[in-house]
Amino acid sequence: MPKHAVKLIVNPNADFGRAWHAARDLRSIVDEFGGADWSGTVYPTHATELAYQAAEEGYELIISLGGDGTLHEVINGLMQVPPEKRPRVGVVPLGSGNDFAHSMGIDKRSVVAMRQVFTGKPQPVDVMRICDDSGRCEYVHNTLGIGFDAIVLIRSRQVPIGRGFFSYLVGVFQTILLNHTPMRMEVQTDQEQWSRELLMFTVCNGRREGGGFMLAPDARLDDGLVDYVGVEEVTKLQMVQLLPKFLNGKHIGLKPVHTGCFSSLKLQSNRPLVVHTDGEIFAGFGMEKYSLTIDVIPKAIEVII
Repeated sequence: MPKHAVKLIVNPNADFGRAWHAARDLRSIVDEFGGADWSGTVYPTHATELAYQAAEEGYELIISLGGDGTLHEVINGLMQVPPEKRPRVGVVPLGSGNDFAHSMGIDKRSVVAMRQVFTGKPQPVDVMRICDDSGRCEYVHNTLGIGFDAIVLIRSRQVPIGRGFFSYLVGVFQTILLNHTPMRMEVQTDQEQWSRELLMFTVCNGRREGGGFMLAPDARLDDGLVDYVGVEEVTKLQMVQLLPKFLNGKHIGLKPVHTGCFSSLKLQSNRPLVVHTDGEIFAGFGMEKYSLTIDVIPKAIEVII
């Protein structure tokens, strides 16, 4: 059995390396509430391995210290164990975006968030499972994007200066200029069936992505459904004009914007798909993925808020 009931998984590289110092300053709070066992990640997907191992060892609470990418890995580890063995999850937002924490009402101040983990109550949260045409699957807790916002993510990571929302915004304008090509998507869900030319198709469990873009302002994390936002082919100028509306959630109801919800989806595209999952690249350039499925697993995890 573990020494403590709590395991903290820290991504020291989150927020461009600042997370390590922030996590160090939280140790006294952890000790105040009885202590915990600490682990740091040292390579991609390490948090997935650590979370799975912690669940197998009998920890009751896994605390993710990092950003949405770290939490993505933690949840992918926990979803590999049966529900009855799955620990609860705590979130201390130390990343550059922290969109899921925002949707959950978790305080952006790490000191306050850490106390919330030890004093809050569990809330069941849905999780998405995405699978490509080769059978490769991942779990998604916040958003997954196809097309525009996935390309933005790739380009934002190549920005040599700036960080966080600034680099994402630079990626947005680069994508509008260089990758303004729609895809013909054939979509079938448990709610509807349609075919459209879209520049962007984003599926939202949480309300926000990209550190501030409020794509699904009415999304709920525990209703067994996910919301989607699709943007049909518009001019580059029109796409620029849409940006401030996406920041404040005022895009809902506009003519080129299509919204809906589902619990299961099958998608086929006439062009290779570029896909991100919680800000991690699921399918990048040149991967030749044309179809995928998405299913909602209701109340798959419990998050302390």
